[in-house]
Amino acid sequence: MASTVMIQGAGSNVGKSMLVAGFARAFMRRGLVVRPFKPQNMSNNAAVTPEGDEIGRAQALQAMACGVQPNVHMNPILLKPESETGAQVIVQGKRLTTAKARDYAALKPRLMLPVLESFNRLKAEADLVIIEGAGSPAEVNLRANDIANMGFAQAAHVPVVLTGDIDRGGVIAQMVGTKAVLDAADEALIKGFLINKFRGDPRLFDDGYQLIETAYRMGRVGRDPVVRRCASFARRGCRRPAPQERRRRVSHRCPATEPDREFR
Repeated sequence: MASTVMIQGAGSNVGKSMLVAGFARAFMRRGLVVRPFKPQNMSNNAAVTPEGDEIGRAQALQAMACGVQPNVHMNPILLKPESETGAQVIVQGKRLTTAKARDYAALKPRLMLPVLESFNRLKAEADLVIIEGAGSPAEVNLRANDIANMGFAQAAHVPVVLTGDIDRGGVIAQMVGTKAVLDAADEALIKGFLINKFRGDPRLFDDGYQLIETAYRMGRVGRDPVVRRCASFARRGCRRPAPQERRRRVSHRCPATEPDREFR
C-alpha cells in the first residue's frame, strides 16, 4: 500500500506545486514509484493528457517530475473560470457542467466519489503519492463539503505538512493563525510544517520556529535537508502516523507557481 503525504498551504501562492514537483523528482531518483495528486485545481491553463483529457498544468509538470505521462486521475476535478462567479467543472478529464460559485458548493458532495476513486487508482500503482492542497485550509468558510484540503485529508486519512511562504512576510501569523481557525480534528492531521522560500541565515528565524512549534506542540528537530524530513513519511509506510510521533518542521527555498483562486 502506497505511503501518502499532503502539502497544504497557509495561503495561496506559497509554492505547493513546485514543492510537490521537487519532492516527486527527489523520491523518484531514490527508486520509488511516485505519483502526484491534486483533488481539485482551478486554472484556465489546462494541460492535455495523451488521451486528450484536461488536467491542471501543475499536475502535468509534477507527472514529468515523476517520469510518467500525465493522466486525469492526477487531478480529477479541474475548474476553468468562465466569468467572475462561474466556472466550467471538468471531472476526470470530461466537462460535467458550468456552475456558479454558490451552486458549486452544493455540487461538491457528489465530487468526493470520483476524487477518492482517482486517488485510490494512484495508490494502487505507486510507492508514494504526494498530494497538493488548494489555497489554504484556513478558509474555514469553505470547509463544509471540502474536497480540496482538510475534507479530503480526513476522507483519505492522509497526514498533512503545512507550508508557509516567508518571502511574502507574515509567515508566523499565517502558520499560527491557521491552527487557530481549524477545528481539533483537522488540526490533528498536521504532522509537520515547512517554511518555504527562506533566504539568508536560518538562525535569524529561531524565535519564529519556536513560536510555531509551541503553537502546534511540536518537538524541535535539527535542520536536516527538506527531502530527508519529508522522506520520513515514506519510510514509516503508513498514512496516519502514530500520535506519539513528533511533528516535523523544515525550511526550504523554492519558487512558487500556484493557480488556485476560488471554488475551494
